[in-house]
Amino acid sequence: MKNTRWILSVVLTVLTVLTVVALARPVLAGNTVDQSASAEVKIDNFSFSPANLTVAAGTTVTWINRDDIPHVVVSSDNPRAFKSNALDTDERFSFTFTKAGTYPYFCAIHPKMTGKVIVQ
Repeated sequence: MKNTRWILSVVLTVLTVLTVVALARPVLAGNTVDQSASAEVKIDNFSFSPANLTVAAGTTVTWINRDDIPHVVVSSDNPRAFKSNALDTDERFSFTFTKAGTYPYFCAIHPKMTGKVIVQ
């Protein structure tokens, strides 16, 4: 009888520990893993790289100016979906794309510089 109680006690303790771990796991994962998506576009040598970027809805795209001169990232849409201030060397501009669609853009200072973000 004592062995049965001891085994039952051990089994209940193990089940309790496993239940606590199973319930805590999603909370811990949510606190340690960044769930947001992001992507980068490099501005260098008067071009956007990649020139065409495909992302999921909800993704934040960040443009980083690696040129020695300023650039302005502006959507071609009317009305404009996004427009940065003038970005000097190593400055960044970010925009979160919440809706599916195609978003062409250009540099307002150098209009031959063009790119496109495709949101699926």
